[in-house]
Amino acid sequence: AVWDDETWHILASRHVKLARDAGALSELPLAVRSRILLHAHAGELAEGEALIAEAQAVADATGSQLGPYGALAVTAFRGREAEATEVIQATMDGVTSRGEGRGVTSQYAAALLYNGLGHYDEALAAAELVCEYDDIGVLGWSLTELVEAAVRSGQPARASDALQRLSATTRASGTDWALGTEARSRALLSEGQAAENCYREAIERLGRTRMRPAVARAQLLYGEWLRRKNRRQDARAQLRTAHGLFTTMGIEAFAERARRELLATGDTVRK
Repeated sequence: AVWDDETWHILASRHVKLARDAGALSELPLAVRSRILLHAHAGELAEGEALIAEAQAVADATGSQLGPYGALAVTAFRGREAEATEVIQATMDGVTSRGEGRGVTSQYAAALLYNGLGHYDEALAAAELVCEYDDIGVLGWSLTELVEAAVRSGQPARASDALQRLSATTRASGTDWALGTEARSRALLSEGQAAENCYREAIERLGRTRMRPAVARAQLLYGEWLRRKNRRQDARAQLRTAHGLFTTMGIEAFAERARRELLATGDTVRK
C-alpha cells in the first residue's frame, strides 16, 4: 500500500521463514501467498510458480480456503489468455460462494492480463470494478491498469480521474516505485516534451526498484509513444529492451505486444 518494494521483500521473506521454522501450518499458506505475489511483481515467475504447489499442498492439508491471489498474479503476468481467464473465473466463483468480499480484487489480475493482450475495453471494465473498493495495496496497482486501459480506449477523462486518485498515494509514499509508477501513468495523459520527460523519469525511477516488469512496461509505453511520433530508431531501442526483459521473465503477452510494435517500426524479431 505504501509502495515500498524493499521492505515488502524483507517482510515477505521473513514471514515465510518464521512460519516454516515454527511449523505453523495454519500461517504458512498466507505467508507463501504473499511471497508468490511479490515474486510476480518482481518478474520472478518461475520462483512464484515453484511456491504455488507448496501453498496448495499446505492449504489442502490444513483445510485453508484462502483465495489464490499470488497464483492469480503469476498467471496474469504470464499472459496466457485461456489459462488465466480460467483461473480468474474459478477464483471468483470460489470467493463468491464463501462470501469473501476481497475476492473482487481478482479482477486486478484480469485488468493486468487484458492490458498485456491489448484488449483495452475488457481491461478497463475489470479495473473499474476493482477500483470501486479501497483495498489495501491492490487499489494502487489497479488504478495504474485503469489509466492505461482508459487512455488506450480513448477515454482520457476516466484515466485522469484514476491518475488523481493514484497520485494521492504515490506522492504520500515518495519511493521510486511509487513516483516511477505515477510518472508512467502521467506520461500517458501528457503531450510533447512533458510526456517524454515523464517516460524518462519512470524508466529511471523504476529501474532502481525490484519491480522489473514495471520498468519494462515503462519502456514499452515509451517505445509505443516514440513510434507514433515517427521516431522509429529511438522507438526500436526502447522496444527491444522491453521485449528482451519480458521474454527473459516469461511475461508472454507483453512480450508479444512489444514484438508487434517492433514490427511496426520495420524491425524484425522472433515470435
